[in-house]
Amino acid sequence: MKNKVQKARPPIVAILGHVDHGKTTLLDKIRSTNLVDREAGGITQGIGAWQVETKKGEKVTFIDTPGHAAFQKMRERGARVADLVILVVAADDGIMPQTVESLQYIKESKTPFIIAITKTDLKTAQSERVKTQLVDNGVSLEGHGGDIVVVEISSMTGKGVEDLLEMIALVAQMNEIGAKTDLPTEAIVIETVLDRRRGPVVHVVVREGILKVGDVVGTNGVTGRIRGLFDEHQKPVNMAGPGMPIAILGFETIPPVGLPLTPAENEMAAKIDTKRVIPKGDNPSIILKTDTAGSLEALVPQLADKVSTLQEEVGDVSESDVLMAASTKVPIIGFNVRVSKSAQRLAENEHVDIHTYSVIYELLQDLENWFKDDEADEKILGKAEIVAEFPHNKKRIAGCRVTEGRITRSDRLRLVRGDEVLSNVHIASLKKQKIDIDKAEIGEEFGILFDPQFDFQVGDMLESVQN
Repeated sequence: MKNKVQKARPPIVAILGHVDHGKTTLLDKIRSTNLVDREAGGITQGIGAWQVETKKGEKVTFIDTPGHAAFQKMRERGARVADLVILVVAADDGIMPQTVESLQYIKESKTPFIIAITKTDLKTAQSERVKTQLVDNGVSLEGHGGDIVVVEISSMTGKGVEDLLEMIALVAQMNEIGAKTDLPTEAIVIETVLDRRRGPVVHVVVREGILKVGDVVGTNGVTGRIRGLFDEHQKPVNMAGPGMPIAILGFETIPPVGLPLTPAENEMAAKIDTKRVIPKGDNPSIILKTDTAGSLEALVPQLADKVSTLQEEVGDVSESDVLMAASTKVPIIGFNVRVSKSAQRLAENEHVDIHTYSVIYELLQDLENWFKDDEADEKILGKAEIVAEFPHNKKRIAGCRVTEGRITRSDRLRLVRGDEVLSNVHIASLKKQKIDIDKAEIGEEFGILFDPQFDFQVGDMLESVQN
């Protein structure tokens, strides 16, 4: 059976570009709202989708992606989801590092794009210099032997904004953006949020077909029956068609962002655990809590060279987080999350440090400063060699011999293989001849069970480190 004729649908448009080059201000002007002033630190620190209607009655769905380097993955995801990209370049700054990154994403995804030169109302604006820079970076502009459209705009005065919307409609028509009416439903997961009252809220943009209340949908093994659909204004709707941004209620767990959401046969598919406990790296450890899966995905790579994330999870700081932090002697770092009163009281009793942030620059800077000081004061208290391995209740016990100093049950240990520090490790139990012990001295042999388990080898060394 042949596919039915494509019907025009609102193009899905991503706004990419360098931080402070006017992406959110442009969207603000288009939507005639005031999102910019509400963003902490002047950064749009989430990813959202909105639908607007032009003066000619044509609808356009916009995806806003943050400009800070930490949100590289979110910008990359925006480029993959979109039918069309608007690359904003400030007339005063010109091409910047994130401009080049965005161009790379656009080229890799083969997404049609338009250049919007912003801030043209400034006295320091140099639009022609920007065009030359773009050509030098391989962009074939109109007027320079190519066909990439350039629109000069000012979000402050409104100059060029309507021209930009018209060009979006024109480029969408030229690229035959549409949706076949008989194809299976497909929506792209843009963001997920763990709401305190409603549970997981999954934000999507519908690309094909129709989503309806009662449908069973899934992605990557996570399924849910839709019990509520809400438009961008938080109004309940019964269905959502192609090009429409929508929030879905009905998932029990949080699905991964950036993946297609499609009809599922039933709700028995395997679930993905959004709490990941991962020992890694030789850096000091933290427990990381964020407001959304997108924030988690964006933050973890930025933290990799500073700290190891012992636990990564979406949601507010809870008592269980505090207990984990107390048992592993690590701080809790929260991004755009709250700390319950009970968790705060428990943290005070257990002497657990909790630090929350709404601005990413401050979070990264504080971590760098804290652990820079810690490294200067580091002292090795003892070393032990792993000389044997014993299975025990589907777990692995490391048989060790103390070669220097001493090893105690409360120590912070790190695993060393050759000259490379592989991981921070935590002691679940310390035994000598099946008897629990608190300490092993030089020359003594003992067994150690790690929590969580990890892949050690005979010959690896354990170092007890004190800050």
